[in-house]
Amino acid sequence: MAIDFTLSPELEDLRLRVREFIQTVVKPGEAKIGDRDNIERGEYLKVLIHMRSEAKAAGLWLPHMPREWGGMGLGHVDLAMVQAEAAKAYYGPWVLNCQAPDEGNMHTLLHWATDAQKEKYLRPLCDGVAMSCFAMTEPEVAGSDPTLIKTRAVEDGDDWVIDGHKWFISNARRASFAILVARTEDRPDVPQAANTGFIVDIPSPGWNRVREIETMHGGTGHSEIRIEKLRVPGTNMLGGRGQGHRLGQYRLGPARLAHCMRWIAQAETALDMMVARSLERFSHGSVLAEKQGIQWMIADSTMELYQAKLMVLHAAYRIDKKLDLSPRSRWRSTSSPTRWVGSSTARSRCTVHSATRPTRRSRTCTSTPAGRASPTEPTRSTRCGSRSARSRPGAAAAARAWRPATCRSERRAPAAGPCGSGRRRGAHCGKDAGLPGAFTSPSSAPRKATRSSTSDSLRARGFIFGDSQGFLLPPRL
Repeated sequence: MAIDFTLSPELEDLRLRVREFIQTVVKPGEAKIGDRDNIERGEYLKVLIHMRSEAKAAGLWLPHMPREWGGMGLGHVDLAMVQAEAAKAYYGPWVLNCQAPDEGNMHTLLHWATDAQKEKYLRPLCDGVAMSCFAMTEPEVAGSDPTLIKTRAVEDGDDWVIDGHKWFISNARRASFAILVARTEDRPDVPQAANTGFIVDIPSPGWNRVREIETMHGGTGHSEIRIEKLRVPGTNMLGGRGQGHRLGQYRLGPARLAHCMRWIAQAETALDMMVARSLERFSHGSVLAEKQGIQWMIADSTMELYQAKLMVLHAAYRIDKKLDLSPRSRWRSTSSPTRWVGSSTARSRCTVHSATRPTRRSRTCTSTPAGRASPTEPTRSTRCGSRSARSRPGAAAAARAWRPATCRSERRAPAAGPCGSGRRRGAHCGKDAGLPGAFTSPSSAPRKATRSSTSDSLRARGFIFGDSQGFLLPPRL
């Protein structure tokens, strides 16, 4: 099946609409705001509300929510491309009402909340008149493992009384409610069934904001919370009892994809700035863009962002298509990691150790005639043409003597290659072993050497490293 990296005409049109909106509405609005400390709050709110009104009029409001909730009903790939354009401006995601953490909380409430909870908490988020936060991370345990949560919720009549400690709770100081994850089960069947989600109105007695934690973001976005005798009605339980882990997993799936694309957009903006600086700054007889070391740094940043962006889009694509996300499903077409080749008198088993790193040592080949054992009984697999086959005296000769068929389905006359295939060292015969095409050696046809002026190439291309559809990094699109 062919791999097509192009966007659909509808998604490409949407991407360009978002880009134009950011350039013509959001960035001029940001210029009006300027320094937050030098603008009156009334004027500040007026500019923000105007930008949001323009987003609704342009049909770009709530890209992640279904149409019945006033959104655009986009899938994960579509939303990823929207976020990649929106986040190139500081207020971009907020203007479209698809900012963190509200975006993830909207997904969660849409899937897990009761009808009454949706009207009370989800509707104001969709209308853009309320904010929320998600309280799960704790300082005493690893935040990456929710099964370790120590915040406790104890049932008391029709209510739940909660005690605990949370921190790095984004947006808590502005939120009107929190989705709180606490431990409710002492002896769950599995560790993932110990937690439960609750909706907590803010402010509430027992919800105590201690401080704003200083980060690279500054000191205004992430709060430390002390929870002491916080009483929450049973009707505010979100999802079923013991479903807190599943709730968190459901929330973080799409939210992480969108968050990744937002930060990739910021990194692309930084790359734009770096390229612009290299083309403008003149030093030691030429602009920085003509310095080979500068070109290396720009190329490295471009490749890293390219890899990150494609990985996120690939994950979004597989989620949209409801495909398996396990590594085995992505790299192997069969359920077995090995494939036997050879005749009835000899077999050669070629095992793929790492499908993501097709290096010279990524495959080992061990061959033994049927019914007989190797006289050397090596403790390690003999690698075709690798150092391990030559690291012990006589091992290579013994391996060759007891290998009637190495990596081929039938014997061949010895050739220049280590596997008898005539290929260069390290270019193993992946085609005959049933491996992906990436493991086969490149064509031996000579390449025509070309050389062009670096400075002319840089100016002519404008450092465009991607195509018109934005899958690569487009500093000049």
